[in-house]
Amino acid sequence: MRPARRDATDTGGARARAYRDAVARRRAFRLPGYVTLAEAGFDGEWVSPIQMTSGALDGPMLMTKDWLDAPSAARHRDRLATRGYLPEIPFNRVLDAALDLLGLDRAAIYVAPVFCLLPPVRSHPLPAADARASFEAVTRHEIMGRRPVAAGDDAARVLRHFDVPHVATIHPSRRGLDYAARARLIADALEAA
Repeated sequence: MRPARRDATDTGGARARAYRDAVARRRAFRLPGYVTLAEAGFDGEWVSPIQMTSGALDGPMLMTKDWLDAPSAARHRDRLATRGYLPEIPFNRVLDAALDLLGLDRAAIYVAPVFCLLPPVRSHPLPAADARASFEAVTRHEIMGRRPVAAGDDAARVLRHFDVPHVATIHPSRRGLDYAARARLIADALEAA
């Protein structure tokens, strides 16, 4: 995999400021029917808790639908508080396999959900208007000049709506393919970005 692109004029300060701005925007964003990270006990110096381990401001960006649903976040609070993700779920097993194919670890990438709130149930069908509102208010400020990889149809639809250049790939949890096939598709997309 080629190294992450850096703007020669950015020594990290501009990206760090943009990230702090995105964190503040996430803290201010609310929509009826959804739980905020603060309400769920997951407020921190990140836009999404997965960035505890996958928050490289100059690394390749993988954009997904959401982080977790509110009941799952509550049920796994203690484990999520230390690393920001659940390694055993298909999404993370496939992502780790994709990173292995590229010789990367989570610290080398940036994972961002287009929707920064917690849905009320697992696999919640996210209305397009809600996804767009969250992206406009928060996630677009996380891109910082990168070409994101849209993992799944939900993320790709939002990026297309806002005319954000991106590489589309499957969602790591997509059924119908084994983990190795999913990992290869995601690795190829990350390499292409």
